[in-house]
Amino acid sequence: MNHTLAASTPPLGWNSWDCYGAAVTEDEIRGNAEYMAEHLKDFGWSYITVDIQWYEPLANSSQYRPFVPLIMDEYSRLMPAENRFPSAAGGQGFKPLADYVHSLGLQFGIHIMRGIPRQAAHAGTPILGTTATARDIAHPNSICPWNTDMYGVDSSKEGAQAYYDSLFELYAQWGVDLVKVDDIAASRLYDTHQPEIEMISKAIERSGRPMVLSLSPGPAPVEYSEFLADHANMWRVTDDFWDLWPLLLDMFDRCRTWQGVPQAGCWPDCDMLPLGHIGIRSVDGGGADRWTRFTPDEQLTMMSLWSIFRSPLIFGGELRDNDDWTLSLLTNREVLRMHRESYGAREALRREDLIVWTAQHTDGSSYIAVFNIGENALPVDLSIDEVGLSGITEGTELWSQEAAQLTENSLVTTVPVHGVRLYRFS
Repeated sequence: MNHTLAASTPPLGWNSWDCYGAAVTEDEIRGNAEYMAEHLKDFGWSYITVDIQWYEPLANSSQYRPFVPLIMDEYSRLMPAENRFPSAAGGQGFKPLADYVHSLGLQFGIHIMRGIPRQAAHAGTPILGTTATARDIAHPNSICPWNTDMYGVDSSKEGAQAYYDSLFELYAQWGVDLVKVDDIAASRLYDTHQPEIEMISKAIERSGRPMVLSLSPGPAPVEYSEFLADHANMWRVTDDFWDLWPLLLDMFDRCRTWQGVPQAGCWPDCDMLPLGHIGIRSVDGGGADRWTRFTPDEQLTMMSLWSIFRSPLIFGGELRDNDDWTLSLLTNREVLRMHRESYGAREALRREDLIVWTAQHTDGSSYIAVFNIGENALPVDLSIDEVGLSGITEGTELWSQEAAQLTENSLVTTVPVHGVRLYRFS
C-alpha cells in the first residue's frame, strides 16, 4: 500500500459518532462540513466522516437495533438509507454527498464494518466479479460481539477478494477519501483480523483511488505494528475513548507503548476528541446529551498529548455548537505545526505526578510537554539536561503564548491539576 499518497501527515477531521451515534443525517453531515470549511480548513482540517450504520434506516442512537433489515444493492453491498441521506436516491450512494464535501475543499470519509452483511449471506445474494455468492464467502463463526450486521469474510474462499474489490470500487466511484473499518484491529472474541486487513488493503490499491485506511477499535496489539504499518494508515491504540479522566490518564501508557512508531502514512490513533457538544444521540461513554465532561485543563492535556504523539486528530462534537474556547483548541497554529511536522516524540520523564514528553523539529527547535496527572497543582523545576535536551535559550508556552521561565538550565512553572504546559524552544 502506498501510504504516502494517503496521510503523509496525521489526518485532521470530524466524525459523527461522539455526537450522533449510528443516527447521523445528511443535513448534519453537510452542516458540519460547512462549519469546517469556514472555520477549520485554513488550519489543515479536512476529513468529514459518516460513522456507523448509514445503511440502517431507523437507527436512532448509539444503541444498535439487532437483526434489522439493512439497505443493500444487488451485489451484497450496503447502501446509504435514503430517508437519512436523500441525495443517495436513485442508486447514487454517497457520490452526491462526497461531491458536496469536495466542493467545499474537504475530504469525505465513511465507516464500514468488517465483513459481509448477514442478510446477504442468508439470502445467497450475488457478488460482483465472481460466480461466488455472499453465502459462499461468509464466515458465520466470525462475528462482531456488539453489532449484528455482518459475518466476517473467509479469505480462503473463492470470491472473498472479489467482494472487497467490489466494495472499494464502489467507494472510489463515490469519491471516498477515508474508510474507517470497524471490528478489525482488536477483537474481544478473536485476534486482529489480519487476513481481512490484507484483502481490504489490496482492494484499496486496486480501486485506483488513494484512501486513508483507518482500523478500529483498539487496542491494536503493538507486536503487530509492522503488519499494521504495511497495510493501514491509522489504527486505534485504545477501545472507544470518552470524556473521563481515568481514560485520559490511561492514554499516557498507551502512547508510551507506541512511541517511535508514528511516521509518514502510519499513525497509531488515540481515538476521537470528545470535545464540545457531544452525546446528542449517542449514549455511549456513560453520558447523554452534554457538553464535554473534561475540565479546560484536561482538554489542553488531551490536545497536547495527541498532538506531540502525532495521533490523528478527529473531533467528535457538533462543530456548529463550538464556543470560542473549543474552537481555540483546534486552531492553535503552533500546536498544529508541532503535530504536522515534529518527530521523535518520546516520554522523557515520569516521576510521581509529573510526566514529560519531548519532540524535535527539523528547524532545530524542541518541544517539551509537562503534564501533571495529580490532584494538586504541581510546582516544577525541571532540569533541561534530565529530559535529554540542551542549549535551550528561549521558549514559548504554546497555549498561553507566554514566555517560558528559564533559570540557568531549568524550566520553572506550576502545572494545574490534570493540566499541561506545552513549550516550543528555539
